[in-house]
Amino acid sequence: MKTLGLLGGMSWQSTSQYYQLLNQGVAARLGGLHSAAIIMVSVDFAPIEKLMRAREWSACSELLVTAAIRVAEAGADVLLLCTNTMHKLAPEIEAAVAIPFLHIADATGEKITAAGLKRVGLLGTRFTMEEEFYRKRLEQRFGLSVTIPDKAERQLVDRVIFTELCRGEIRAASKTEYLRIIVGLADQGAEAVIAGCTEITMLVSPEESPLPLFDTTRLHAEHAVNFALARES
Repeated sequence: MKTLGLLGGMSWQSTSQYYQLLNQGVAARLGGLHSAAIIMVSVDFAPIEKLMRAREWSACSELLVTAAIRVAEAGADVLLLCTNTMHKLAPEIEAAVAIPFLHIADATGEKITAAGLKRVGLLGTRFTMEEEFYRKRLEQRFGLSVTIPDKAERQLVDRVIFTELCRGEIRAASKTEYLRIIVGLADQGAEAVIAGCTEITMLVSPEESPLPLFDTTRLHAEHAVNFALARES
């Protein structure tokens, strides 16, 4: 079994889901008392969030690259960045380490393509929804057409993530708003919706969603389990 390296803490709420999903995935595949071999560096999210809001991306990159190097030097065989938004800095992080980097959008795009879908809605932080780093990868690598909510809805989705979900707060009113926004994406032609923030499924589960919902946290974890248990050729 290969050792999985996690760069987490953004937020710790979703990073805890990664730990659970990875161990459950390995146990389901190997049985008995098997669990995942994991090395994790979990950062303090508060200063990173402030840098994000100020769009000080070079400072964010420096912090995350340093943390990623710690994961690799500790003996991890592969690196997972346990957040969608900070994949904005994936090129810098990937270039800094000698181990493979498993991109969350690739795990998601592969699953959507396998389902035969082409038009998807995207929910996440405003950075993930509005900037190109995530949508462009899905469009160019997987031929997907990606739709996002309007500006007011994007602001609502982003606010709920940072002020509620990242703090572990689950509010019924916010769930109602998210479900309404998903219906709106369906009205725009979306065949499915991507939970493009690792905290979103804390609020809306796939079973509750009016559209098929692709849980990026779970898909990323499944991709990592496959990597960890793949036999050497």
